[in-house]
Amino acid sequence: MSYRLEIGFVLLLGLALAIALWAANRKPTTPDFDLRTSTFLSGPNGSKGLHDVLTQLGRLSERRRTSLSNLATERAHRPAILVLLDPIYPLQDDEMEQVVRYVRGGGGAVVASGSGAGLTQCAGWRIQPEEMRGDSVAVRSPDAVVHLPRTGHVLTPYKIDSLERGGLEELVKGAAEERLGICGTLAPFETDTVVAAVNNRPAILRLRYRGGGTITLVADRGWFTNRVWRYTDVPIVALPLLTPRPERPGRVAWDEYHQGFGEAEGSTLPGRTWAWLRSSPAGWAILQLIAIALVWLAMNAVRFGPARSVIERRRRSPLEHLEALGAGLESAADADTAVQRLALGLRRRLSRAGHVGTGNVVPWLESLELAMRGAKGRAAVRRLHHLLTVRDPESGSRVLHAAQAVEDVWEELRPRTTRNA
Repeated sequence: MSYRLEIGFVLLLGLALAIALWAANRKPTTPDFDLRTSTFLSGPNGSKGLHDVLTQLGRLSERRRTSLSNLATERAHRPAILVLLDPIYPLQDDEMEQVVRYVRGGGGAVVASGSGAGLTQCAGWRIQPEEMRGDSVAVRSPDAVVHLPRTGHVLTPYKIDSLERGGLEELVKGAAEERLGICGTLAPFETDTVVAAVNNRPAILRLRYRGGGTITLVADRGWFTNRVWRYTDVPIVALPLLTPRPERPGRVAWDEYHQGFGEAEGSTLPGRTWAWLRSSPAGWAILQLIAIALVWLAMNAVRFGPARSVIERRRRSPLEHLEALGAGLESAADADTAVQRLALGLRRRLSRAGHVGTGNVVPWLESLELAMRGAKGRAAVRRLHHLLTVRDPESGSRVLHAAQAVEDVWEELRPRTTRNA
């Protein structure tokens, strides 16, 4: 039975799975239109270079892909600095409460750029202008040697009373008042302007709270991108902000959960492979091949209907073989030679040497008759002696009778298997 088709199909399926694993684990390329400031993105608008810089400097830096709902309560995996690079998803109320407790009760440090997923507003500040208009403002460098780029946004205090009355404004005011209940405890005792614009508006602001916690607000989200860190002196000003204090050492955690890189998208190899299979045309083709293979195996593994009737093949007994040999020799029209060969074969089988020459076998048969113990054996020897010495041309079954006589003698003289043996 040939298995070429099955082997070829298995090889094809293995090749398809190998291609799927390679495509799922290859290094993704960052599209130019992806504007997320994520440390997973290596494009000009990404922030992968920031994580790499801290790693090359020997500092502990990790990407956090879980929710912030246990930030203040966790102990073994508590970060020293939490970085919110203007995430695309805002913080939930329970997460915002955990961040506030992390800053005030635990003495943690938070660095937030842009809106900071709502943390900038929670701290009592907002960025202006709220939308990028294309214009920018020059900044005052803290050192004459450091040349900082222009900032597209500045920070201004957030006041609920400044909201005008109206339908949309009232809704925004109501949401702000609800958030104020969570953020009302964020009252800094010191405000430090790290970098200011030429209009005296802060571009980078640090808020200090009792208990040792700090919140650093960066107005322009672009200051924490790969392009700016590569071609400007922003890292000279930003690296101290990302350095844990000596009294509170630890890791720098980059929030990637609110950038869309949570564990739900698959942080393990099987998860990424399954996500690629479901989201790409090649993956769908591989899934269809696997489905066809399973159906093919099911159809070949189960037999439908009743069992097929086959021809029973029974092995011939030694006597039947001997009778067939005798019939063949008799059909050769040389019965004398056939009977002589049968007798010589019996002597060879009974001799100790295993092989004797072609001589006169009649004296050996006479001595064999005297050696036989049973009457049946002696009768078989006499019958073989008679067929060998008496040549009757009219006997049509002489060779067959000689073969039966030889078999009877062998059955009488062959060794018997005992119970002890």
